[in-house]
Amino acid sequence: MLYSLLINLVDTFSFLNVFKYLTVRTGLAVFTSMFVVFLIGTPFINFFSAKKILDPIREDGPSDHIIKKIGTPTMGGVLILLGLFSGILLWGDLSNYFIWFLIFIVGGYGLLGAYDDYRKIKHKNSSGVSFKFKLMVQILIAIIGIIFLTYFADHSELEYLYFPFFKNLIINLGWFFIPFSVFIIVGSSNAVNLTDGLDGLATVPVILVAGCFAFISYVTGNVVFSEYLQIPYIEGIGEVSVFCGSIIGACIGFLWFNAPPAKIFMGDTGSLALGGSLGAIGIITKHEIVLAITGGLFVLEAISVIIQVGSYKLTGKRVFKMAPIHHHFEKKGWHESTVVIRFWIISIILAMIGLATLKFR
Repeated sequence: MLYSLLINLVDTFSFLNVFKYLTVRTGLAVFTSMFVVFLIGTPFINFFSAKKILDPIREDGPSDHIIKKIGTPTMGGVLILLGLFSGILLWGDLSNYFIWFLIFIVGGYGLLGAYDDYRKIKHKNSSGVSFKFKLMVQILIAIIGIIFLTYFADHSELEYLYFPFFKNLIINLGWFFIPFSVFIIVGSSNAVNLTDGLDGLATVPVILVAGCFAFISYVTGNVVFSEYLQIPYIEGIGEVSVFCGSIIGACIGFLWFNAPPAKIFMGDTGSLALGGSLGAIGIITKHEIVLAITGGLFVLEAISVIIQVGSYKLTGKRVFKMAPIHHHFEKKGWHESTVVIRFWIISIILAMIGLATLKFR
């Protein structure tokens, strides 16, 4: 909105030409979304505490974990989304269909997460909506989003799957890219949701992945840089860096309140929305494999649950003391802050590896 207004005034005030630069608007999106969350964070938390909008804790978790988390407000994802939308609506180019695709995904998954959180709060348990219902709605939102994307975008480019480290290894998925894209979005959404189990655990990896893809989207949308790095050039995709900047700023602002000991949890409202948006960004930038690398911590958390459930159903035995895997280490005696910081370190390493793939092709 503000971006469009400023651009229309460029002929009158030439100094406004600076707002055409993606790097400037990405930085402004980071600052704006972060400032909004900082500004409304404390009154938001106080209001939710007063209204008893509290997070129902899993009863099978570590005992000290249960004691420390009881009475903490949830649905902090509303804070994140308010900050995110402030950044992108002010500084994003709203004529760009990639931006509207991402807004639809993050908004749709945010509403689904909010409904899930509402059910948990209302019934005072950690179950929420059924897994089947949640999965069906996630798939439906992703399908609608992908259909919208293929209508406006060059779907012939979307059909290709590129592999890092192997510049000549390219697979044409054909129309199979639709179910593949749905799998990436839904899988990413649920993986981030599973990771969000300790104070700040999911927030920092989301910031790191969004930071990586702010850079990736920028170079992918630049003819010179994409040719130099031998990655596919996608016209208009550079605008996604502003969306990534909004994610970064909103999550940094939220981390101020979510850092141990957390004053608020993001809930499914935040985790489903952030995870879905990261999956969507990976698809439209054609860096799905790099997403799996930079977001490797989310993949690890999801795989630990799959292994745990599969092993128990097949053999009646559990591989881990508890899943997702961060709870396994808590059960082993690791302090919560130790688990969180070490998982952050893993995320930093994976982010650097993911960025390195841009050069080693």
